[in-house]
Amino acid sequence: MLCTFWSTADSHLGTKVSFFRPDDEVVGILPLDSEDPGLCEVIRVHEHYLVHKPEKVSWTEAAGVVRDGVRACTALYYLSHLSPRKSVLIMDGASAFGTIAIQLAHHRGAKVISTACSLEDKQHLERIRPPIARVIDVSNGKGHVAESCLEETGGLGVDIVIDAGVRLYSKDDEPAVKSQLPHKHDIVTLLGVGGHWVTTEENLQLDPPDSHCLFLKGATLAFLNDEVWNLSNVQQGKYLCILRDVMEKLSAGIFRSQLDAPIPAYEASFLWKLLRKIKEDQTSFSIFKPVFLP
Repeated sequence: MLCTFWSTADSHLGTKVSFFRPDDEVVGILPLDSEDPGLCEVIRVHEHYLVHKPEKVSWTEAAGVVRDGVRACTALYYLSHLSPRKSVLIMDGASAFGTIAIQLAHHRGAKVISTACSLEDKQHLERIRPPIARVIDVSNGKGHVAESCLEETGGLGVDIVIDAGVRLYSKDDEPAVKSQLPHKHDIVTLLGVGGHWVTTEENLQLDPPDSHCLFLKGATLAFLNDEVWNLSNVQQGKYLCILRDVMEKLSAGIFRSQLDAPIPAYEASFLWKLLRKIKEDQTSFSIFKPVFLP
């Protein structure tokens, strides 16, 4: 489990540490091969996984934003090459990741379309400034994503799609949790010529007709896996640039975080032990809200 953490560098710095000084405030994400868990008061981590935390950014904001910020920057800047006047469809825009992605896309000058899974989500998206070009209400099967996007773009299709998962089969053959997700064929249909589809669906399977349609459109398909930055030392420089960019944009107010109340350390410890027990019992579970440590 990847844990977002923060710490203050103390006087026991290694002799080869060159990026930080004692009492520097830093923020980062634990790599998958970390020997220490994130749920502790003292942790050992290589300096190449850390960046300075701006003074204007609180501990809670830094911990709650850094992961979704890295994912949003990866999807928009590195996988889809976002540029001004591009049209972007961001699925489930009211989520923490979706809200950050919308604000970053607006900052780059893109036209944003998003989906809302409930009335509360729709109201949240309608309050975002600058306003979203269109909010598609997909709760209870109300809105059709492909038709709405084609209508909004004059039949040309959107340039970039960032999904929150897709349905691979019909609604009757999918679990209830995926009932509001668009079908993979809908994404292929609404994608414009030369478009980019960034997906979080790790088990995506495309039928030959869908692959042929993507080929005719000259479209690209990319998988959003933010863990990939730490899988190779070659990518370390880009990864640190993304982390630093996220903190600087948060400090400058280019995007704002959507955070719940912080959870005390003792409660987080209890929840962590509970989740480990559930996992040992082979019971499926989902985490919908981030855990923030003091």
